[in-house]
Amino acid sequence: HIGDFNYARLADFGAAISGANKLQCQQVLEELDVHKRLQLTLELVKKEMEISKIQESIARAIEEKISGEQRRYLLNEQLKAIKKELGLETDDKTALSAKFRERLEPNKEKIPVHVMQVIEEELTKLQLLEASSSEFNVTRNYLDWLTALPWGSYSDENFDVLRAEQILDEDHYGLTDVKERILEFIAVGKLRGTSQGKIICLSGPPGVGKTSIGRSIARALNRKFYRFSVGGLSDVAEIKGHRRTYIGAMPGKMVQCLKSVGTANPLVLIDEIDKLGRGHAGDPASAMLELLDPEQNANFLDHYLDVPIDLSKVLFVCTANVVEMIPNPLLDRMEVISIAGYITDEKVHIARDYLEKATRETCGIKPEQVEVTDSALLALIENYCREAGVRNLQKQIEKIYRKIALKLVREDGEIEPQNAEVDEVKAESIHLSDEIKSKEEIQAGAESANGSNDDEASENNAEAEAQGAENQTQKSANEDTCLQDTQETEKATESEASKTVNKVVVDSPNLADYVGKPVFHAERIYDQTPVGVVMGLAWTSMGGSTLYIETSLVEQGEGKGALNVTGQLGDVMKESAQIAHTVARTILLEKEPDNQFFANSKLHLHVPAGATPKDGPSAGCTMITSLLSLAMKKPVKKDLAMTGEVTLTGKILPIGGVKEKAIAARRSDVKTIIFPSANRRDFDELAPNVKEGLDVHFVDDYKQIFDLAF
Repeated sequence: HIGDFNYARLADFGAAISGANKLQCQQVLEELDVHKRLQLTLELVKKEMEISKIQESIARAIEEKISGEQRRYLLNEQLKAIKKELGLETDDKTALSAKFRERLEPNKEKIPVHVMQVIEEELTKLQLLEASSSEFNVTRNYLDWLTALPWGSYSDENFDVLRAEQILDEDHYGLTDVKERILEFIAVGKLRGTSQGKIICLSGPPGVGKTSIGRSIARALNRKFYRFSVGGLSDVAEIKGHRRTYIGAMPGKMVQCLKSVGTANPLVLIDEIDKLGRGHAGDPASAMLELLDPEQNANFLDHYLDVPIDLSKVLFVCTANVVEMIPNPLLDRMEVISIAGYITDEKVHIARDYLEKATRETCGIKPEQVEVTDSALLALIENYCREAGVRNLQKQIEKIYRKIALKLVREDGEIEPQNAEVDEVKAESIHLSDEIKSKEEIQAGAESANGSNDDEASENNAEAEAQGAENQTQKSANEDTCLQDTQETEKATESEASKTVNKVVVDSPNLADYVGKPVFHAERIYDQTPVGVVMGLAWTSMGGSTLYIETSLVEQGEGKGALNVTGQLGDVMKESAQIAHTVARTILLEKEPDNQFFANSKLHLHVPAGATPKDGPSAGCTMITSLLSLAMKKPVKKDLAMTGEVTLTGKILPIGGVKEKAIAARRSDVKTIIFPSANRRDFDELAPNVKEGLDVHFVDDYKQIFDLAF
């Protein structure tokens, strides 16, 4: 009976089976009023019911999602199985294997046997691996590199010497030694029917065209071109590759090169080889030994591929600024071709024939709109661009043309782009010719129709004559119209051409308006050198320059003979000064036995431009001459410059930079130069325009210099 039902226990039971916490259950137990107790229990049960509904909804959604994915997976697998049975699709591993084998098919006979064995082993391994495993990706990448390399594939070379010479001359002015060497390479290849790879090193100051000539050589030889710079490279793996065990492993630069060019006989330009670094990961210069050794690179071993690669057909061209920075074992494997700086005449040719033309096209300026005079170009080279190369000269010419472009646009804001103007003229010409052509075709058709109806015209003579007269009148009118249109077009073209062109003339007086104040000034300080001052010749990264040696008497007294040197001189140059002091004392005693000048004089020897570091032994003979000039109180002959290392016995040893020093002497209007006898061959190889106007004396002992200087 409901009246006998114990509602208090029902409330306790409901609270117990709910998910209520202890505090909520305690509240139900402590409530003595049955109605309130039931109310508390009802709230707990409702909460439990809502939670159960949410959990049930989530469980249902998850179950539906899982069942949907399972169904989709099942259907996909069934679809794959059906397509496989029908031969419409293969699995990923089979497709990859087919792709790799397809790559090998064109050159399969040329691939070395040991390489094919490795490829077959890796293909078999690929089929056994699960697609989800990490080893699968490693093997796939390895096969991708192995099958992408041009095994035994060579590009057809150009053995036409005349064509190669024409290409080299088109791209570069001068560089005779480099061009001759490449033509010799082509000639040997033509006689043999094939060509072997070579290692050539082009050394010279910045901006003389070492890198750009590499691209021209590749074009002349009809070889693919690939360039990479090793300046600052400190990781051996960049050259030899990484081991495949590392994550993200890659082959070295040479393997990447062969894959990129798609041929096994490219021209590879290794830039800045004298700036190779050395880090904790090894010595890249030592790693280059195998790459650049003709006896070893036929079996070059990359760490990633781990199979020998034949690089014997590759032509390596390296570039360097200072060959002394290249390790000797590496330098021994190269054929070094020195590229000296350009003289003023050569720079003028390069500026006229190459730089100006390219800059005009870049800036959109017509040739008739600007004129850079010869005097302006000479002033630009002498006062702004004395460096050995032409890179700065190109920058200055670009600066001039940019300012000219701005000036032209400001003066005439309606200047049309060159290409648009040409296209417009072409369009008008095509339209006019089409119009005339269509009119001529109409008239020809009318004449043909009249000719075919001669019989009918004879029956009706008067009508035919009238029709003929009308056609003739129409033809004359059409011809007059075409002639008038043509004349109007010609007049418009002439009028357009006769418009005044805003021509800008750049001359030496207004050159500073475009490039600013001169950077360099006259090197010659003295027209006639005084006592104790002698002009020497130096060789710097900027090319050749004149260098004065100045000696002055500080203090005189018995037994005070000493020499102090200044001018930020290096250790070698300081030692040269001490040797010069000793040799000068010996020669003075021979010439004037009673002259005790050096024994009793404290002297100060200075080399001007004190902020510029100086070093090297080639100023030895100049220092001796300066000391003797002061001791004998005799100035040296006018327009005389000299260079040469001196031994303690007075022998003159050879020096470097003969061409640069000869250029510096010409720039300073020096007429007489003294060179060591050992440098006679270097001077004889110079171009006639460099040697022109110079009176050169070659000596092997300082006594010969003494007779020439005083």
